Amino acid sequence: MKIVVIGGGVVGVTTAYQLQQDGHEVTLIERQPQVAEETSWGNAGMIAPGHSFAWSSPQAPMILLKSLVKKNQALRFKPSLDPRLWTWSLKFLAQCTEERARINTLRKHRLATYSQGVLHEVVAKENIQFDNNRRGIIFFYRDEESLERGVAHMKILADDGQEMQTIGRDEIVKLDPSLSSAAHKIAGAVYCPTDETGDCNKFTNGLAKVCIERGAEFLTGTAATRINVSGGQVTGIQTDKGEVKGDLYVLSAGNYSPILAKPIGIDLPIYPVKGYSLTIPIGNHGAAPTIASVDENNLVAITRMGDRVRVTATAEFAGYNTSHKPGDFAFMKGIVQELYPDGADYDRAFMWAGLRPMTPTNMPIIGQSRYRNLYFNTGHGHIGWTMSNGSARIAADIIAGRKPAIPLDGLAA
Repeated sequence: MKIVVIGGGVVGVTTAYQLQQDGHEVTLIERQPQVAEETSWGNAGMIAPGHSFAWSSPQAPMILLKSLVKKNQALRFKPSLDPRLWTWSLKFLAQCTEERARINTLRKHRLATYSQGVLHEVVAKENIQFDNNRRGIIFFYRDEESLERGVAHMKILADDGQEMQTIGRDEIVKLDPSLSSAAHKIAGAVYCPTDETGDCNKFTNGLAKVCIERGAEFLTGTAATRINVSGGQVTGIQTDKGEVKGDLYVLSAGNYSPILAKPIGIDLPIYPVKGYSLTIPIGNHGAAPTIASVDENNLVAITRMGDRVRVTATAEFAGYNTSHKPGDFAFMKGIVQELYPDGADYDRAFMWAGLRPMTPTNMPIIGQSRYRNLYFNTGHGHIGWTMSNGSARIAADIIAGRKPAIPLDGLAA
């Protein structure tokens, strides 16, 4: 079949790859000049089943409420007149019970773990280079009380088979000597040795190159403007450069999926959640991070990517606004400088803000739509990089009529 994939982030490109592996002729449409230029560009770079917790938790409503008056909250809610914000927020709040948070977290963990395995298969087969570091991730805490709470919180994933260890500051410094000057500020950590990191943008571009070399058509710089339908099926994708036709279509446009789906009568529960990141060249500094870490008290993630350090923080409910100012990055920059004083050229930090396509459950939407030849693989939220390869394999399995390797609970379109 000829299959058209709408969206050139990591989810769209992995989907194109898996479909091509099944022998399909693939065309991908991406509005940016290159693939992976939006959400897939500036994320934390963490492939972390060990941190696949649902954001919709019993603690989330109070954090969002506090953010109306306190500006240093990890989750920030900016009220607006956008009706989609309010309808989505009500669905999000409905997921913030203890029972729903547990179910959604375990479902995310299952998909994330499966996806990591698929990633390893793809990397081994295609030899893609993307600054991959498989030494694990350190989730550290500033005091004994928060460490104790963190260990208890992570038990749900440990009980589900996630390998993790509770370690003290001496073991933290052994794992990353670059943290030695700040070790006295750290009480301990949960270490997930099977988690890993890598540059999502590099991976996605490397995989796109593989697809193109094998005959896939990538229409970059081409904006999908409308899904054309007739008689219960999609007849083509209207773009700013003409109509693109295929036998089957997969919507993987992240934050823009609901915008394209709504005119054809499909209400996808996806809303953009803004995140901030700094990408900092290491330069000649001698104590850059050697292993990824998350300051759990401040919710700042720090990842080494080759000759750069990526620092990410904040989840802001602010619609489709990606604007930012230097002050938005002051706190996270202060944290990374405190922890790694000789870690990078902090004055040369590149500031970026992007949007995570979040569903109320934090689970992506994968499967067939009401139109017989339109499928979804979208809405991957804050760990799209972690879940992308597995989601793509599942989407390809569904299209091929194969039984996916894991249950589809919580994924149904």
